[in-house]
Amino acid sequence: MFNARRLLFSALLAAAVALSARSAAALPKGDLFAGFSRAGSNIFYPNVPALNGWEATGTLRLHKPLLAAELDVAHYGIGAGSQNPHSTTVLLGPQLAVHGLGAKFFVHALVGGEHSKNSAINTPIDGGAFAYALGGGVDLPIAPFFAWRLQADRLDAPSQTTANPTKARFTTGIVFRF
Repeated sequence: MFNARRLLFSALLAAAVALSARSAAALPKGDLFAGFSRAGSNIFYPNVPALNGWEATGTLRLHKPLLAAELDVAHYGIGAGSQNPHSTTVLLGPQLAVHGLGAKFFVHALVGGEHSKNSAINTPIDGGAFAYALGGGVDLPIAPFFAWRLQADRLDAPSQTTANPTKARFTTGIVFRF
């Protein structure tokens, strides 16, 4: 009887492992990114210097491994005070990727919106506009499920165009692949 229980337990365990592997294969694949981002000066409003901040991205593969959908959220600011300008962007779009030399190389075209605000006495800012980002980058593997991302984009909000903007965004940080 002891061997029958052991055999039944082994069979159930093998079935559970097989089903979980099959279920995992059916789950969508993609990655999550979080890191430091720097946006150029005067992108959204005049007299606003380059802004540091964070960026978070979720990517869901639609057609392995080439095509994916990407959602990008970023927040930039000079400081924590309400008189300091800060901007938030939410962008969505396709990502095309190729894998080579152990790395993932990608390009993306993202569209969405931005919102900027401060309460400075002389030049208050409070508004939003259509925004887009065109660019790409590389994910360099550092462990089985982790990579390090280097990314550069042209970030712009055309209706907020200012004199002499630096429409560049540079991003770096950690990627978790699933």
